[in-house]
Amino acid sequence: MTEGQVEATEIAEKIGDIHEAHSAEEDARFRRFTGIYLGVIAMLLAITSLGGSNAMKVMLSANIQASDTYGFYQSRNIRQTLYQLTAEQLERDLLAQPDMPEAARKKTEEAIKRYEGRVERYESDPATGEGKKELLAKAKEWETKRDHATERDPNFDFAEALFQIAIVLGSVSIVAASRALIKLSGAIAVVASLLMINGYFLLVHLPLE
Repeated sequence: MTEGQVEATEIAEKIGDIHEAHSAEEDARFRRFTGIYLGVIAMLLAITSLGGSNAMKVMLSANIQASDTYGFYQSRNIRQTLYQLTAEQLERDLLAQPDMPEAARKKTEEAIKRYEGRVERYESDPATGEGKKELLAKAKEWETKRDHATERDPNFDFAEALFQIAIVLGSVSIVAASRALIKLSGAIAVVASLLMINGYFLLVHLPLE
């Protein structure tokens, strides 16, 4: 081998060493970046899990409150109906017995007024908020909260699943030093982040039906 060939070989080896060192440095930098990226995704996953848990609690609590309020409404409705029927029966008794003694007539009229007053109070009682009108409004409010939470919850579910997929792809990309995988992971994480934000603010209604 001539002296020129030896020098050319040495130069090629040095270039190869420099290229390998540069590639190793890029891979190390890539892995550091990916590690930080995965930490951020894990944080977003925790925030998403918290939002999903909160939405589920609100949904269950509001559903129970709505059911209880409707149950109370039905109870008041039954009592109101009984008082109304009783008042009507007493009025018929007065008409059927025009010669009823004055004392009995007076007591019957007082009873009618008392029952009619209860009927009116059961229909609407702003002071206590336990009239049928107020109870129905409360039940609808709880239903609205329940429905709102029900719409929020799937956003968090989808976001959690996508964040987990993004973390898996990011972890694999560290081992394989694959830029393509980390790009795919990032794209999935972006979609998951949008779903998480929508879960908190419900800017868009998902067509789930």
